[in-house]
Formats: sequence, structure tokens, C-alpha cells
Amino acid sequence: MADFGGWPILWWLLGSFCVPFTIPWLIFKLYRHQKMKAKLHGKVVLITGASSGLGESLAHVFYQAGCRVILAARRETQLERVKRELLASRMDKDVVTHTPIVMVLDLAKLEEIPDQVEKVLKIVGQVDILVNNAGISYRGEVLTTKIQVDQEVMLVNYISQVALIKALLPSMVLRKSGHIVAVSSVQGKIAIPYRSAYAASKHAMQAFCDTLRAEVAHHNVNITVVSPGYIQTNLSLNAITGSGDKYGVVDENTAKGFEPAKVARSILLAVMRNQPELTISDITPRVAILLRTLLPSVYFYLMKNRALRLRQQALPKVT
Repeated sequence: MADFGGWPILWWLLGSFCVPFTIPWLIFKLYRHQKMKAKLHGKVVLITGASSGLGESLAHVFYQAGCRVILAARRETQLERVKRELLASRMDKDVVTHTPIVMVLDLAKLEEIPDQVEKVLKIVGQVDILVNNAGISYRGEVLTTKIQVDQEVMLVNYISQVALIKALLPSMVLRKSGHIVAVSSVQGKIAIPYRSAYAASKHAMQAFCDTLRAEVAHHNVNITVVSPGYIQTNLSLNAITGSGDKYGVVDENTAKGFEPAKVARSILLAVMRNQPELTISDITPRVAILLRTLLPSVYFYLMKNRALRLRQQALPKVT
């Protein structure tokens, strides 16, 4: 007999009420997901920084969704490796896949970007989705960081990204169709000590995309800004310091970060849903973002204490 004074009857009532609604809802969600995914079939997706890390994982998820993937980065040998692995990874035999295209692209060479884009457009006809994923990180103190370091980080993380967008945008506007994804960071929303150049470049990209989203909405061009927290990549290992040298350390937070494949799947879903923004992080950065917005004085106090605490450590090991 049911215990009307305890939990069993409550769970029975909830189950009896929810199940008739839950099953149809799950069926609808699955149908909607498959329908949205089908819209990606055959779409041309240009992914920068595709030779490793998150870019490589993004190449896999878009390839498995049936997209025609263009792999862009500086290292041709690594791009060819990713291409081979994509061709060997086909899982869904019902999904038509397309041979990936390798595009050697050095984003630091701004003058080459328009010509490179023109070449790829002659091959594929159009780029439906641009995923601006490439970038570099930085560790250092404002007081001792060379201005050339600020320039380099801003060039790669912001100026070159804008140059690539501007090279592709006219063709998207002409077709009244396109999607631009900017892989930013939670540091595009907040700033923490010893990340000045990196945070500044991500803030700039966030602001540019917010403006761009408003200006191209009537052209049916969608903008998605992705703000991840720490990801298990070589970003911190390849970061530059205030002197311009390589950081060469995998931060503890980075090592404990999200798996690139998980982040890539979340970005794919955001593209399918035309989400304007996507934040991928644990609770701490989300709270920090709220504090910076609602209680900035509290946020400033916490960052001041963080800076003082980290100053007691060796700067090259700041995490």
C-alpha cells in the first residue's frame, strides 16, 4: 500500500502526470534536432586553427554532420593529418560526406587573406559558415609587457579575424545567407590579472560581433559568439609572455578544462539553433560575469586580491 506520508506517492503522482507529456516532448526534440542537423548537409564550413585542439574537434563534428569542411591553419602537414583522420572517421553511412579541403593560411599576414579567400571561393563557390577559431594566448604583467606583444596578440586574435570576416562577408550578403562563428572566451566578458593583451583582444572581438550582428541581420547573416572557459588544448603551452617568449607551460586550469570534443559539439548545436551567444564554462566564470555586471565594485575587489595572491607566485606559472 502506498505511503501517503512519504516520498513514494509523490514520485508516483509526478510520474503519472509527467510521462504522458515527456515522451511526446522527447520525440519532438529528437525530430527537431535531426531536422536542424539535416540543414547542415552540404554546407561549406571554413574553420581556422583546424590543425589541432578545438579547431580539429570542430572539423570532426562538422564533417560528421555532412558539411564540406575547409581546414585552415599555418601547418600544412598537420592539416593533411587532420584531413586523413576525417576521411577515416566516417561513422554514419547514411550521411553523405565530402572530401575536406586544406587551406594554408597565416592570419598574421593580413595582405594575403583576401587572395586566399578568393582562391577558395573559386574552388567551392561559397562559404556558408565561417568559424573563426584560431588565436594565441598570453601570460604577463602590464608593467613589463612589450608593446609588440600587445600588437601581436591583437593582430592574431582580432584584426586578422576581422579581415577574414570582411573578405567573406560580401559574398554572404549577396546570397542573403551565411553564418559567422567567433570563438572568443569568457575573458571576452570579464578580465583577470596577467591576461591584459588576451582579454583586450577578446573584448574587442565581442564588441565587433555585437555591432556586426545588428548590421547584417537584415541580410540573413547570423553571428554566434562562443565564450568558453578553460579547454584541454595547447593554448597555454603556446602562449606568449610579456617578453615575447613562449610560455611553454600547460596551466593546471587548462589541464582540468573541458574536452575539445565536448566544446565542439556544443558549438555545432549553437550553429544549428542560430544562437547569438554561447557560454561554455563552470559556475565560477558565470558568477564572475554576473558580478562584473551587477556588482562591479565586488568584482574589482576580488580581482585585486587575485592579483596580489598571484604576485606571490612566479609569474611564468600564473594560472
